[in-house]
Amino acid sequence: MGGVTETIDALAGPVSGGGVVVLSGAGLSTESGIPDYRGPSGAARRHTPMTYQAFTRDADARRRYWARSHVGWRLIARAEPNDGHRAVTRLQRAGLVEGIITQNVDGLHTAAGGTAVVELHGRLDEVVCLDCGNATSREELDRRLREANPGFEAQVDAVNPDGDVDLAEEAVARFRTVDCTFCGTGMLKPDVVFFGETVPAPRVARCFAMVERARLVLVLGSSLTVMSGRRFVLRAAKLGIPVVIVNQGPTRGDAYAQLTVDAPLGRLLPALADRLVGPDGAGPGGVGPVPAGATPAAR
Repeated sequence: MGGVTETIDALAGPVSGGGVVVLSGAGLSTESGIPDYRGPSGAARRHTPMTYQAFTRDADARRRYWARSHVGWRLIARAEPNDGHRAVTRLQRAGLVEGIITQNVDGLHTAAGGTAVVELHGRLDEVVCLDCGNATSREELDRRLREANPGFEAQVDAVNPDGDVDLAEEAVARFRTVDCTFCGTGMLKPDVVFFGETVPAPRVARCFAMVERARLVLVLGSSLTVMSGRRFVLRAAKLGIPVVIVNQGPTRGDAYAQLTVDAPLGRLLPALADRLVGPDGAGPGGVGPVPAGATPAAR
């Protein structure tokens, strides 16, 4: 779109009516230091994400995953919500956003104060035993892995969206995994949905119900490449519920959207929240920062 004023005006119209369900993807967390898969920062990924089948069937694959994830988790754990997450919370507290469906596993919507958040693919800060079902915190597992691997350090520059990093094979080979302490021998897995794994049916049903009650579906930072998230856009379109997409780059849902905006979310969303609810949520404010690609004269 053209200037910042036109962009904010175009977004403010649909969102101001309320009844918004947000569908967020990795692009919303890039400004928190977590790169996305396919957007501008997606080039950081140099290996194929772990699949559920490889994780459960191949001990070497599990060791590789846990070694990479052990290092990557430290970076994820330090990540904080950015201005985009906080803007969504402001819109929610003002009564405009009814609920949030996120494809992200970083927990940043909740950390920003968001409520009615459905974490479609789970959370990295939770761990489950695949044998007995016992759940533990990632913090506790991190402590155990540190004890099992004293002195294990690796220098990394960036973490992948699913919380792992690229490590040399020699580092992976010396890494020791641990089992469930509750049942003694159970296989531990982060409580996230791996590639090739099915999202729990009740969670999907809850998301569909949210979409079906929505007045507007607002997609934030997702290329909608994977059907796991795209199906909610397809359902909205089938029911005649308007869809608005804000993402850096094209998406596989663009054909179903009444409006698409290519802009950095960490700058555009605060400007939108300022316009609709004001900086403190007390009332309408100014247009806020200028998104990339807009000219100052557009104000």
